[in-house]
Amino acid sequence: MTGYGLATADYANAKYSVEIKSLNSKFLELNLKYPKAFSDKELILRNVCSKDIERGKVSLSINIERANGEVTGATINAALLSHYYNQLIAVNTELGANSTNLLQTALTFPDVISYKEESVSEDEWNHLYQLFTSALGNFNNFRADEGAVLKADLELRITNILGYFKSVEELEPRRITAIRDKFAQFLDDAVGKVNIDQNRFEQELIYYIDKIDITEEKTRLKSHCDYFLQTLASKEANGKKLGFISQEIGREINTMGAKANDAQMQQFVVGMKEELEKIKEQLLNVL
Repeated sequence: MTGYGLATADYANAKYSVEIKSLNSKFLELNLKYPKAFSDKELILRNVCSKDIERGKVSLSINIERANGEVTGATINAALLSHYYNQLIAVNTELGANSTNLLQTALTFPDVISYKEESVSEDEWNHLYQLFTSALGNFNNFRADEGAVLKADLELRITNILGYFKSVEELEPRRITAIRDKFAQFLDDAVGKVNIDQNRFEQELIYYIDKIDITEEKTRLKSHCDYFLQTLASKEANGKKLGFISQEIGREINTMGAKANDAQMQQFVVGMKEELEKIKEQLLNVL
């Protein structure tokens, strides 16, 4: 499910920002980017995100901009570097060697380059964590707003399916009559009405009509649509459950289409399939 949350604040002559973005994914894929000083806090951030976000390809970015161009990193001991370098030149001259890159060699000697270990105070971490929870709250609010739009769209799609379903119900009695008349006319043209065994004709017609009867499919389709709407109204994360229900809806629609034997009913079935495909696409965005 897509989402976006941003929170920024100033603290101790630095500007802190936490940004959370997500794209659609069946599972939770979490990518964290943060200053090295907060590396020991990664597990905390991951646990909170896993609990709150559940699904999506999520990117969490923490950025700190220090005031006055403050830079932290490696430090070169210039005096020690000069000492090593002069010694290397002296040895090189004494031996008559023609070595190059002596400065590069001197840089590899012990203690020439030292790295300042970044650390974070408890106050700084508490400040950042509050900023993180604020960004996460904004992120979830964004998702909630999007979810309300998705909910309305899914309700519309189910309503459209039920509209086609009602048209099928209205057509059903006329369909059976049309099939009976079609078969009777065919036999009349082929062998003549006087040569038709009416009892046998009625038996075969009943058998055929039973094969294309969609009473069970109509009952189950209506039940699945109602269940879909009930599940959609739940406050819990039911994206996968809605996906399963949509599969059952599709199964009944397909069976209904296979049994239709009527051009107009097939049009209604195609309409239901189109709406169901839109539902399946939207369910990729639902938790």
